Amino acid sequence: MNVDTLDFEEILKSHTSTDKLPKVLLDTLYGFYKSYCPALMQNGYSSEQCHKLMLTFLQKLNEQLTNPYSFPIYHRAVREPFDYYNFSHNFIRPLIDIKHSTISGQEQLDTIENALKAKENVIFLANHQTEPDAQIINILLEKSHPLLAEELIYVAGHRVVNDPLAIPLSLGCNLLCIWSKRHIENPPEQKAVKLEHNRRTLVTMQQLLNVGGKAIYVAPSGGRDRPNAAGILDISPFDSTAVETFFLCARKATRPTHIYPMALATYALMPPPDQVLKELGEPRFTRLSPVHMSVGTEIPILDLYNHPADGDRRQQREWRTQQVWQLVRTLYHQIQRL
Repeated sequence: MNVDTLDFEEILKSHTSTDKLPKVLLDTLYGFYKSYCPALMQNGYSSEQCHKLMLTFLQKLNEQLTNPYSFPIYHRAVREPFDYYNFSHNFIRPLIDIKHSTISGQEQLDTIENALKAKENVIFLANHQTEPDAQIINILLEKSHPLLAEELIYVAGHRVVNDPLAIPLSLGCNLLCIWSKRHIENPPEQKAVKLEHNRRTLVTMQQLLNVGGKAIYVAPSGGRDRPNAAGILDISPFDSTAVETFFLCARKATRPTHIYPMALATYALMPPPDQVLKELGEPRFTRLSPVHMSVGTEIPILDLYNHPADGDRRQQREWRTQQVWQLVRTLYHQIQRL
């Protein structure tokens, strides 16, 4: 069946519980489809392959609409009876121009995978640019560092586990679920509940680090990078509370825990909306694009704390955060030039 000849609106009606899916999400899904299939065909995939992937996505979306999955604080990728890990990668992989994509920092990645085998931990402090960054990272790592790809845990905000259009892909990830700072106040009456949820997430993360052999990705900006007023895309500022929290967890862990900077250049594949949206249903448009990732040398946490930075504790904390942000920003500018 040729996807070009199909009325996708009719497909939506026949493959989803449209009475349970708000119109804004239906519009979003239709808009995504109109960019997804041309991108796949540009990458050499057939319309039939695109059709098959979209129908599987719609099937899994429909399952979530009729029987929603409740994500625990620590979610492991669902591999059976349906393998969401493989599906999420198969769904995103055709959007990546692999031939022109790059991974920098192979020596660090080798060291990291050996550390995981020795039951040591690794935390990546990174930027975040596009919704499927988790799948992109795993796809880039799957051949050279399969253990890291399968075991990497992503600190995920509420949109990742609450947006019906994100959930079929989120189910294929290892997640630590948390409320990001920019959404914790909305609505105000839920703030206390969200703060308690975050406290429990941090307790769970500390327990995981104490067991050892864990790799965790976190974006201390709390969201995706967006162009500034001049239209220039750069690394969003890091939140000092987030950076200090992960430094503290690393220092408290009973197993050796290493922190590395990671930079991603993935924005072109699926740019976020210009403004942060509080409600679900943001537009999604995608295109075929190369993606780039770089991992720098290990961040010497003790050196940052022993450095005679000026100011009180708050200013010293801001200084440490700025150092980490600058490391990620330098890596980002390097891969931007590739």
